[in-house]
Amino acid sequence: MNPTLKAAIIGSGNIGTDLMLKILRQARHLQLSAMVGIDPASDGLERARRLGVATTHEGVEGLLLMPEFAAIDIVFDATSAAAHQHHEAVLRQAKPGIRLIDLTPAAIGPYCIPVVNLEQHLHSLNLNMVTCGGQATIPMVAAVSRVAQVHYAEIVASIASKSAGPGTRANIDEFTETTRHAIETLGGATRGKAIIVMNPAEPPLIMRDTVLMLSAAADQREIAASIAEMATAVQAYVPGYRLKQQVQFEPIPASAPLLIPGLGRFSGLKTSVFLEVEGAAHYLPAYAGNLDIMTCAALATAERMAQSLLNR
Repeated sequence: MNPTLKAAIIGSGNIGTDLMLKILRQARHLQLSAMVGIDPASDGLERARRLGVATTHEGVEGLLLMPEFAAIDIVFDATSAAAHQHHEAVLRQAKPGIRLIDLTPAAIGPYCIPVVNLEQHLHSLNLNMVTCGGQATIPMVAAVSRVAQVHYAEIVASIASKSAGPGTRANIDEFTETTRHAIETLGGATRGKAIIVMNPAEPPLIMRDTVLMLSAAADQREIAASIAEMATAVQAYVPGYRLKQQVQFEPIPASAPLLIPGLGRFSGLKTSVFLEVEGAAHYLPAYAGNLDIMTCAALATAERMAQSLLNR
């Protein structure tokens, strides 16, 4: 038996329930002690009870009253950006050293993409998992940044409309702003842009992402190798993550530069990466890769954090 830390999930909706099943099936260093919601009839709370996980439908205040709370070291927040601000304040007052893994765009703590910067933040008290689009695309921007200066990076995340719940829809503004900022701070782009598209197609399509980058001129083979290496690293914790097709390159000569608003005339290399993310279908349908990548990234982050704390 591996030593474990106790964890709780706030949010008994789709993301929280999928995360619960992943922890129960896959976690080596975490033990799920509590599932927290606000709807006593939610499927997530019902499933938790059937699986032997203690529950409360009285929100974060209810969690504080549970006997399990005293032993909890890590809390996942799968609610909304506004709710997370309240949860952070309440939990921090009750237990100052508790670790929070934030699956909302609240961004109270530093951004975290496991393959990009997790090792730098193992001791952070609050880690923000950016957004589904950020988790999928920022590793590609970082991969190019390892080879050449990225002047501009634009990502388009296309998700099935059916996979966008009320929390996702309520946080669209936060999605675009948080993802853009993380493209710059984590991906290394001088300027970033993020767009989300909710596709109403039937049958629903899996998550697809396009990453367009304008960088200094560089060896295309070196960039392609860096991207392939990064994709393999993401696949280690998100099995359904893959490159949809070969990386596309287009040299932009100085004799025919692009005019980029805010950046001026650009010459160098245009790199286009096309991704898709298929969900593991533990609780959510396979097309909901946008939600699956968030729960996979959150679990990978908490597992590595727990491992680090247990090895002190």
